[in-house]
Amino acid sequence: MALLTPDRYFSRITAIDIEADLLGHGYRAVLLDIDNTIRARDTHQVPRDVGLWLGRARTAGVDFCLVSNNWHSDVYQFAGELELPIVAKAMKPVPASFMVALRKLKAPRSEAVVVGDQLATDVLGAHLAGLPAYMLQPLVEQDLPHTLLLRNAERVILGDRKPEPAVHMRQAGDELAASCAPAAAGSPSSSE
Repeated sequence: MALLTPDRYFSRITAIDIEADLLGHGYRAVLLDIDNTIRARDTHQVPRDVGLWLGRARTAGVDFCLVSNNWHSDVYQFAGELELPIVAKAMKPVPASFMVALRKLKAPRSEAVVVGDQLATDVLGAHLAGLPAYMLQPLVEQDLPHTLLLRNAERVILGDRKPEPAVHMRQAGDELAASCAPAAAGSPSSSE
């Protein structure tokens, strides 16, 4: 595995199919970044769809441990609100923090995946720890100055790679379109 190449690349966490992309690969433990992965950097809020996805994943049997380089006390409060274990001051990409997270979840590496929005911290750290990494596009463009510099390097490394389409979302849209098609075919305007 190339150290700076994400195993999968998604537009946001809700594009990850819980059954197919996590449980279907044997991943019951997700080591999860916070800022711009599940919490927007600009508002410090979890978008509604992200919160719902986390709830569905937990109901399906996925365990989470937050792994953050953030050292402010609000990340501990945030973890408490979500009722999730946390490894803060993680110093990603240093692999030790990922090992601590695995111990907190009592999960082997073979059942874990790292999910985050940065190549230089989340993806590199996951691969140095021998873990797969799912990279997400950041929730918002606003970020710390040093992170914005790293985003330029990410664009070069990722090249023209685009996030994978959200298959389960596309399928739901196709099903909706299919359910509307018969009604449209029988409408007066379609028979003229």
